[in-house]
Amino acid sequence: MRTAFIGLALLAPLMLGAARDRNQLPEATPAGKPVSCIPIRSIQQSLVRNDRVIDFQMSGRKVYRNTLPSDCPQLGFQQRFAYTTSLSELCSSDIITVLYSTPLQRGASCGLGQFQPVTLAPRVKAP
Repeated sequence: MRTAFIGLALLAPLMLGAARDRNQLPEATPAGKPVSCIPIRSIQQSLVRNDRVIDFQMSGRKVYRNTLPSDCPQLGFQQRFAYTTSLSELCSSDIITVLYSTPLQRGASCGLGQFQPVTLAPRVKAP
């Protein structure tokens, strides 16, 4: 019998500026072929960019951009989601569920897309 792994990406920014940075979609250059799955234990951080794009920062500084097949309502605003899988990988066949913070409840459930390895453009600091 497989044990279900439950992943929870809670992105609660501490500052309004951090929330604004996360909502901006940095340019990304493909750095290899897309893959269907990424290992859960290598995910260090999930950055929700908008209702359709999530960047997964992995150990070793690798980044995978996942562009969902369609918009996931309120994902970009809430910036938090949960997933359940019986594997040790997060795959394009998996479903994420938006989590609302106030009150804590579940929102829309949406399918993931392929995981595209990318190199993100460096941040430009505002003057």
